[in-house]
Amino acid sequence: MSVARITEVSASSSKSFDDAIKKGIARANKTLENVRGAWIKEQKIKVEDGDIAEYRVIMKVSFVLKD
Repeated sequence: MSVARITEVSASSSKSFDDAIKKGIARANKTLENVRGAWIKEQKIKVEDGDIAEYRVIMKVSFVLKD
């Protein structure tokens, strides 16, 4: 039997939501071991001068705890 934990990660990108998600997962993998999945809780954008300046995501990342 395994036990998982869930942590919330916030990430941003000037390119796209997809890029923000990839950056968030990459960063989570540097700190957390056994990352197994994630789901997007929230998507937001930052607007400057009428244009999208930043894509932001808040995601829940699950990882399996060591025995």
